Amino acid sequence: MLAAITLGATAQAQTAKPVPGKDLLTPDNHALLLIDHQPQMAFATASHDIVTLRNNVTGLAKASKAFNVPTILTTVAEKSFSGPLFPELRAVYPDAPVIDRTTMNAWEDKNITDAINASKKKRVVIAALWTEVCGIGPVLSAIEQGYDVYFVTDASGGVSTEAHDMAVQRMIQAGAHPITWLQYMLELQRDWARGETYDIVNAIAKEHAGGYGLGIIYAKEMFGAQEGAN
Repeated sequence: MLAAITLGATAQAQTAKPVPGKDLLTPDNHALLLIDHQPQMAFATASHDIVTLRNNVTGLAKASKAFNVPTILTTVAEKSFSGPLFPELRAVYPDAPVIDRTTMNAWEDKNITDAINASKKKRVVIAALWTEVCGIGPVLSAIEQGYDVYFVTDASGGVSTEAHDMAVQRMIQAGAHPITWLQYMLELQRDWARGETYDIVNAIAKEHAGGYGLGIIYAKEMFGAQEGAN
């Protein structure tokens, strides 16, 4: 009985406040690192359908641009082996520098860590091909150096489903947070009353968010639906 009374008192003392949790991503609290979204890497990716993967990483990149998130693009052996960035990804950031490397672990390239330092962010969101090599290396390295890391699972891929899944599990065990590209975008928007990004978020969703995007098109065309209006 005493334990029940104590528990009840604790519950009564709890007060909910309309403020976001500190673990949520915001446009100004992180940098995005996109690693090796290149043809040669995609050819051997088997954990995800390549058309879907290309769609997802493009949606992710468009979301980062819409919210002015510092975004770092990197390739491995672009000229000698892996080829250029996916063209649709390059189209999102046509003038951004692309850091080419020889290291499988991007975090071991000083140009990458210099770019991370220049962003002045201690939270990093990462997507990579392949998850079990070029994804897990920087994730574990960044965590060890005190960074809070989020990994975009559906904008990444491995040479098999098992390879991808085991790598993601290992990241989670080390403290990384798994997210998806659409979750990322909606977490940044978070309130449909934020009019400055409302239109662009809806446009990205219509093009890249599958059935959800189609639902937005239907609702707006059929009865003029509008989020953010009570």
